[in-house]
Amino acid sequence: MRRVDVVYTLLVNEEGTKILMVKNSGRNSWTLPGGTVEPNETLEMAAVREAKEETGLDVQIKGVVAVNEGKFTELKQHVVFITFRGVIAGGRMEIARPDEILAVDWIDVERADELMPFYKEKLRDIVSRDAEVSYYDEGIMAK
Repeated sequence: MRRVDVVYTLLVNEEGTKILMVKNSGRNSWTLPGGTVEPNETLEMAAVREAKEETGLDVQIKGVVAVNEGKFTELKQHVVFITFRGVIAGGRMEIARPDEILAVDWIDVERADELMPFYKEKLRDIVSRDAEVSYYDEGIMAK
């Protein structure tokens, strides 16, 4: 099985009641903004890029809030999903890639849990905990 890393960015409104989500055209499903990490890209770079591409917003990454994984036998992929907490730093909410994204919207936390039931902790618990594990890119290492 081929390893694939996917990053998501959890963006929460100031009141902690809504999560920014995107409706993906391929599966016609709602997810957090995110996607596959490209070659020579750090996890953080991928999270920032994917959020911009899917929502039009510039984000700053704060840390990791969840790590999930799954094995997709038909695709022969072992996928690791890394979810970062982010904050909006600028930009304008828009659909920049209408071929990939059908909608961008603030979704109630309870509804977000129904749309993305993959977290051992519910998204509402992750949001209310307001804490994350540090993420640090150590760069290129010599042997």
